Amino acid sequence: MAINTTFKDLLDAGVHFGSPSAKWHPLMKPYIYGEVNRLHLVNLRETLKGLIRATHYLENLTASGKKVLFVGTSRQGREIVRTEAKRAGGFFVVHRWLGGTLTNMNTMRKRIARLNELEGLEASGEIEKFSKKMISNLTREKKKVFRNFEGIRDMEVAPGAMVIVDPKREANAVAEAIKLNVPIVALTDTDTDPTPIDFIVPGNDDSQRSIQLIVGLLADAVELGSKKAAANAVAINAARQKEREGGRRRERGKAPEINVEVPANLAELGAFTMPDEA
Repeated sequence: MAINTTFKDLLDAGVHFGSPSAKWHPLMKPYIYGEVNRLHLVNLRETLKGLIRATHYLENLTASGKKVLFVGTSRQGREIVRTEAKRAGGFFVVHRWLGGTLTNMNTMRKRIARLNELEGLEASGEIEKFSKKMISNLTREKKKVFRNFEGIRDMEVAPGAMVIVDPKREANAVAEAIKLNVPIVALTDTDTDPTPIDFIVPGNDDSQRSIQLIVGLLADAVELGSKKAAANAVAINAARQKEREGGRRRERGKAPEINVEVPANLAELGAFTMPDEA
């Protein structure tokens, strides 16, 4: 997909502002343009290159039918990540990353089953049968579980890729992705080790405008790929239906087969004489 953004858009969003130079990570040097007032500036050419690579990858990945998990638990980014992930049809984690979210999914599924149970009690009205104290405890438990599993309750298997805002903050998510060989696309600031990141988009991961612009572009790619996957599925189903209908037509037009058993020994038929001609 074409990137619908310019250098001016990146500058206006403050994507070029990096971390203080005293906190920089040496491996981010190729992505740094310079330093102003003890603050590193990100090379926006590298940002655009990263965006092009990342969006191309995400579009192809989701077009093949795989899902993407968005992760961003910072206060300034969580609502943006939730909104963009929902729009793109992806999964998301916007509160604390729970250890084992990917590597211990059986336990996660049990907690999600508990969430479904609590929601069922509330929807059916059976929760009113409990005491006020118990209702308060169950309601509090539901809110807590919902907050942690809201965006991954339908995630049955590990995602095809992860989009992470601030991989330094989300170190546990990065570690689990590495363990399961899940590719990582990340908005990476100048204070972060880029080694574990597969697709680096260098930029400001603290500004809401920067997060909105970058995550929005990545979500656009995911959404476009998902639409392609849906269109491909429709085309495949139509082709299969047409093939089945053609098979049924051929079966209806085919003459029925008649199986006749012929004795191995013709003598078993007995004497057979031609009738005399009249």
